[in-house]
Amino acid sequence: MRSTGSTRSTRFSEGALAAAATSALVLLPAGAAYAGSGPATPPSHPQKLTRSTAPSPEGNPASRAARAAGVCDDAVPIGTRGLIKRGSETIASVKQFYSKKCDENYGYVWVWESFRKTAAPYDITAGVYSYSDDSVHAAKAWKSTKQQEFWTDGANTVDHCTSGVGSLRPAGAPQSHQAYSQKRC
Repeated sequence: MRSTGSTRSTRFSEGALAAAATSALVLLPAGAAYAGSGPATPPSHPQKLTRSTAPSPEGNPASRAARAAGVCDDAVPIGTRGLIKRGSETIASVKQFYSKKCDENYGYVWVWESFRKTAAPYDITAGVYSYSDDSVHAAKAWKSTKQQEFWTDGANTVDHCTSGVGSLRPAGAPQSHQAYSQKRC
């Protein structure tokens, strides 16, 4: 009797397996494409990645202003940004960027659109502050401008503790508002 029970069990299992396999085949649509199943792009037709050149609050080292300042295309932000405020209103951001390829740091200021669209021309400064030698490197200034994006030249401060620094003086104000990004060593 054991062999009979065993045979029934085997026949049931084979039948269940066949039914499950048939159901699985029914669920797969004919001609479906799966990742990796199509033809590969031939090496003679490399795909080009298009990198945006638009300026952005995050900082784009491929933007026109960054390229004009000589910012290396691999530059990345380091540390947290600083915020330039006028009272409780945020009017600009200050960041520091680092390029491994060029072994340089860069200062970056972005004027917020909410301030820029209603402001008269303003003065901007940007640089890379070195805590190691207590000085500002690659300092630049823009007078009476309505630009939004500002980059410094490269600063040879990679072996220093640094912050990006920036200021904005609205037209008619006797004093600048300023901020700095997080200290990075």
